[in-house]
Amino acid sequence: MAPTTKRSAVVASEAESLAKKPLTEEDPAVTLFRQYLRIKSVQPDPDYDSCLVFLRNQAQRLGLEHHTTEMVKGKPIFVMTWPGTDPSLPSLLLNSHTDVVPVYPECWKHDPFEAVKEDNGDIYARGTQDMKSVAIQHIEAIYRLKVLQKKKFKRTIHLCFIADEEVGGHDGMEKYVVSKEFKELNIGFALDEGLASEENAIPLFYGERNVFWVQFKCHGNPGHGSRFIENTAGGKAHLLMNKLLGFREEQKKIYEADESLNLGDVTTVNLTYMSGGVQMNVVPNEFTVGFDIRITPTTNMAEFEAQIMKWIDEAGGDIDVIFKQKFTDQTLTSVAKDDPWYQAFMRAANKHELEIAPRIFPAGTDSRYIREVGIPAFGFSPMNNTKVLLHDHNEYLNEKVFMTGIDIFVDIIAEMADV
Repeated sequence: MAPTTKRSAVVASEAESLAKKPLTEEDPAVTLFRQYLRIKSVQPDPDYDSCLVFLRNQAQRLGLEHHTTEMVKGKPIFVMTWPGTDPSLPSLLLNSHTDVVPVYPECWKHDPFEAVKEDNGDIYARGTQDMKSVAIQHIEAIYRLKVLQKKKFKRTIHLCFIADEEVGGHDGMEKYVVSKEFKELNIGFALDEGLASEENAIPLFYGERNVFWVQFKCHGNPGHGSRFIENTAGGKAHLLMNKLLGFREEQKKIYEADESLNLGDVTTVNLTYMSGGVQMNVVPNEFTVGFDIRITPTTNMAEFEAQIMKWIDEAGGDIDVIFKQKFTDQTLTSVAKDDPWYQAFMRAANKHELEIAPRIFPAGTDSRYIREVGIPAFGFSPMNNTKVLLHDHNEYLNEKVFMTGIDIFVDIIAEMADV
């Protein structure tokens, strides 16, 4: 037997590796998806430059015009445009965000930026569900329609890839929708992100809850920790917490008592921040508590804010209210059976025999800014029978679910671009 050399060992290793590969090669769309996932566009320091290089290459592959703009330096907005046969018609916007949320690598079974694909087709990476999958599904759907099928549509189609969504969108979509650059796109309807569904039904989000991130800075009398001091900051914070968390329990009971309700149909309240105190034997003169409140769009906002002010008075007053985020627009997109946009969407869904469940989005996306300026928008991510893992450890998406999503978007875009 000939001696084993380093070269022969490498060849043997390569042969063994090839033998383990499945007979069916990976679809190029899946390969592209995994490439995009490997770009570390993770907050708080997203690699937007690499995203732009990737997206320019895709625009070239699709043969689409493209441009980059910024509302805030270092936070790019990349737009590809496929002109329609009637450019006077309002256009269709396919929106996705490029940034992803931070990770705790030690809690993942695979490197969260390696896009490892397991034998069953599950692809693990930050952004698989939120929302790089939808971005690539948009791209691949346009590739099939434009490049492979040579289709043409009445309406111009814009693909937007925007920064800053995962930190609130204040330097991204919030500023973009009121800009000259956005208005020139002449958007008539927008498709944005949705959520995975652990059921067969896929949610179609036509509105969002109002986000209140609010801190209450309570002022009161200081003193020695050994005394019964009246009117303390901590006492006010305690009373205010009881009011808000009591309201939380009321809403939770309503939600749990009615199986037809979804999370977007009720208001959630969560205590997320506390600060105050200097040392253990000193009663502080200030104590701050913060709440994440998500208000269902059927709530009367004026009455809700009045209720908060009443609770402040009942807690003793002298409490500063500091809104870290306050979104009050309650615009909803029509899901009426005679609405032409909804009809077009449902024609496509019916081709795939999809079970569509119109819902209110429980959290927040860039769609809220789009709706606020009067443009209807749906949030839709075709990921049914999939565990909801956005922002969670071990976020993944199965490649079959991903590929099916492309098929679905092909028909959705075709129908909506010809409304």
